[in-house]
Amino acid sequence: MSRVWIVKRKHFYLAAAALLLLLSSLLYVNRGSIVPTAAEPTAERTIHMVTGEFKSTTADGKTIEAYRWDPGTVVVQKGERIKLSIYGVNGQSHPFLIEGLNISGEVKKGKETVVHFTANQEGTYRIICLTHTDIAHSGPMIGYIVVD
Repeated sequence: MSRVWIVKRKHFYLAAAALLLLLSSLLYVNRGSIVPTAAEPTAERTIHMVTGEFKSTTADGKTIEAYRWDPGTVVVQKGERIKLSIYGVNGQSHPFLIEGLNISGEVKKGKETVVHFTANQEGTYRIICLTHTDIAHSGPMIGYIVVD
């Protein structure tokens, strides 16, 4: 024998209202994860570098030196906004360029040089000092920015 359920109109409206109340309560409780919020701009990350010098004396008394960026390699994420802060510790002047990023500048002893960029493409970008380009000029003074 089968049963027949008869739903009165007022019961249908009450069930619909209860369901609506339940769903709106769930949306309210989970509003941070369900309701999309305006995208906040990505914060800029600061990376600190310094100019450094290695100096030594050979067995025959000759002084040798090499200039470096420290750290020599930095890793950033694709799309990341970067503030590169370089402080001049050793050497009077280090004019530089960052290949592939269209950035150039100069670091002077006792001064901070700041450049801003967004790493839009993966790859390895060299930061090259134009004064210390090879061994004959106390180099090569080359650092690397790796974009993953």
